[in-house]
This record gives sequence, C-alpha cells and structure tokens, in this order.
Amino acid sequence: MIDRSLPSLERVRSEITRNRLRIAFAVLILITAAVVVSAAGGGVSTASKEDVPDAPETDNHTVVTESGRAGTITAYQPNGEVLYYNNSRTKYFDADPVEGDPLTVEYAATDTIHTEGANCGAPPCTRNVIERADLETGEVEVIYERYDYKEYAGEWHDIDRINETHFVVADMVADQVFIVNTETEVVNWLWDAQSDFPLEGGHSWPRDWAHINDVEYIEEGQMEGRIMASLRNQDQVVFLDREEGLLEDWTLGSENEHDVLHEQHNPDFIPESQGGPAILVADSENAQIKEFQREDGEWTQTWLWEDDQIQWPRDADRLPNGNTLISDTHGNRVIEVNQSGEIVWEVGSSLPYESERLETGDESESGQSAQSLGLENRTEAESSGGGGGGGDGFGFNPLGFLGDLIESLLPHRIYNALLFVSPVWMGSSEFAAIGVALLTGLTWVGTEIRWQLRDRGVRFRLPVYRQGGN
Repeated sequence: MIDRSLPSLERVRSEITRNRLRIAFAVLILITAAVVVSAAGGGVSTASKEDVPDAPETDNHTVVTESGRAGTITAYQPNGEVLYYNNSRTKYFDADPVEGDPLTVEYAATDTIHTEGANCGAPPCTRNVIERADLETGEVEVIYERYDYKEYAGEWHDIDRINETHFVVADMVADQVFIVNTETEVVNWLWDAQSDFPLEGGHSWPRDWAHINDVEYIEEGQMEGRIMASLRNQDQVVFLDREEGLLEDWTLGSENEHDVLHEQHNPDFIPESQGGPAILVADSENAQIKEFQREDGEWTQTWLWEDDQIQWPRDADRLPNGNTLISDTHGNRVIEVNQSGEIVWEVGSSLPYESERLETGDESESGQSAQSLGLENRTEAESSGGGGGGGDGFGFNPLGFLGDLIESLLPHRIYNALLFVSPVWMGSSEFAAIGVALLTGLTWVGTEIRWQLRDRGVRFRLPVYRQGGN
C-alpha cells in the first residue's frame, strides 16, 4: 500500500531544482547589489567645502563652477588647497576674471524659487544674477538681477563684460542675446533668435527651444565689436553684428549635422593675433573637444581631443602654455591636457560646468590656435585608462561590457540625461548592474508565479497550435 502523505520522487526533485534556481537568483542579485554599493562609496562629492578634494599643484589659481545637483563655485590655490567655496546659489555657470584684479571673478548664477510670493506667482520660478566675488575676502556683490517665470531652461548660462557698465547676456529663457547697462538696468540692444531661426527647428518651443548657452564679446581682429553666441539646440555657433544682425557666412555648424557639432557648449573665439580666426569648443553630445579654423571663408576642423573617459564636456580653454583646460561634466573631473594630448593635471568634481585658470586672461584670451601650435588629434583609441569594458584583472568585465552596450544603444542625449539625474557615482557598469538586478528580480517573480499556478493544476496553452496528423 502506498502512503499518499509522502511526496513523490518527482515532486522532491522539482523542489530541489526550484531551490537551486532561487539560490542562483539571490546570488546574482546580491552580486549586482554589491557592485552598486561599492560604487556608491567611491563617488566624488562637492556638496560642502569639507567634501571638496584638493587639487594637484599648478602655477595659478583655478576656479570651477557646478550646476548639477548642487550649485557650487570653488577656487583652488596654486598649491591645490581650496581658497574659496560658495554653494548659496542653486546653480553657477560662466565665471570670468575681473581685469586688473585676478582674484576677483564675475559670474552668472541662478536661484530656484519654490514658494509663492511677490517675485513668483506660480512656482517654481528663477532669479538670475550677475555677481562679483572677491576670492580672498569672500565678499559677494550682486551687479544685476532679473526674475523669470520658469525653472526649466530658465537660466542665464553666460555673461561677458563689454565695458565698465555693460554686459552681454545669453538669455536662455527668452531665446535672446541682450546688452544691458547694469547701472541704469536699461537693455540697449537685443537679438531674438526667432528673427533668424524657424520654430520648427531646435527643441520644443517654448519649453527649451534654442538653449542659448554662451556669448562672447570679441575685442580685436576683423570681428572686433561683434558677438559670438552658441545655440545649443540648433547645433550652431553664430556671429552677431549690432547693426546687421546675424552674419550667416560666419556660422559654424548646421542643425542635425552632428558630425560637426552636436549640442555644444562654451565656444571660445581665438583671434588672428593668436593664430585664428579659430573656435575652440566643447562638442558635448559627441564627447569631444574640437577646434575649427577659418580658412578661405569656411570653417575647417583642425583639432580633436578625446579619451575613453570623457562624457559630456561643457568647457575648454586654451592656456598660454599651449595646454587645454577641460570641464568634463559626466566624467566628473576637470583636466588639463598638454600639447601632446596627455593629462597633466586633474581634480575631481561632481558635475563641473566651467573651469577658469586665473592670471592667464579670460577663457582662451591668451591661448594660441591649434593650427599655430601644431597640435595633433588625440582619439579614444590612442588613449589609455579605465573604460567601462576592461576593469578586471582578466581583461574582461561582464558588467562593463553590458554597460558599454547600453551606452552604445541609447541615444547620447538620453544617456546623458540619465547621468545628469543619477547619483554622481553612477556609470555604465552601475546602470548595467541595476538592469541585471531588475531583470533577475522580475524573472524570479515570474518563475515563482508559474510554479504556484502549476502546483494548483493551472495550465496555459498557446491559442495557436499544430493539429495531429489526421
């Protein structure tokens, strides 16, 4: 007689198989969790002055601004120690040295207003300011301010002083470039991007159409008195004359011609006296630093720099010694590369927007063009170091490989958007680990549900099946 209370041999084997699968699922989730936890403990932070890492020694002071999760402006002394730190604004953008006082800077910054009041009827709103900071005394002075009605794409990313009383401003809110007298607060000149560019281009209007993220007043050469501006969402750098408007023949790039520029930041104009006309620019979505030379009425690319870590750079300055200072936002670093393309100085930063080497002039003011220096291209294939795909001692990192695959499949804008909203320690390997953990968890849950239904005698059959021979 058979004892029906004892489980069948088949049932025992099935339960052993199920437990083995459960152990495998659990181990896989624990491994991926360990990868993420390990990365979380190693990310750079600049949220407070105490967290800011020291920099290597250099000959001059260096200023770094951030406009990500925490807005900061940090000034490093030549010995690498922090001289000045401020995080009182929501975001900090362009910073320029004050002529004749190299340890005083003027910058654009933004405050986000989340409470309803006289200056914000429908939160969130923004307060955009031009400020001057004495890096030695810590004294800060508001030079000019304006309240704007929205938070998203509601900032001024760049300002440039023209003379003692006037600034030119990149107004992202209204898709305009304007010149303001900061003593009278009267706008003396204005260029509206809609006067020369169709609304069908760029991104959605009025949310973030042109994204004008840079302006530069040109002080010498054949373009003296003109203004260079960067229209990020049109993939173009344009030149403006205050009488004639847009100088179309001088435009660099064209919308959606991403092999030239793809949503660039912070172009610097290098005049004829420095080997130009040339433009040094952070080609952000292409993750490259590029330079273009004006030759026979056309722009020709003359230099490119990248390595296997650079990810969404947003600033590049040519220094008097021929080196280039680069703000690599999602690479979480500010680096200086020499004329051979080697990194000779580096400091960690959460999400750097712009970097400025003081006592060397404003931006690339004292730097030579790549053509006059004879700089050679430096590509990712020629660089060495830690890409996502080769991090372990056996030459193959599965999570790194999956992370690189995810990065290659996702559009650059989507991947960079994920990095921008993720913790600073997140990279392609960490995205892969989280993806594997989620997929494993979902597979485990689905498998458990299937087992439970099978144990209760519930069977599923495909709606279409092959009928027997007759």
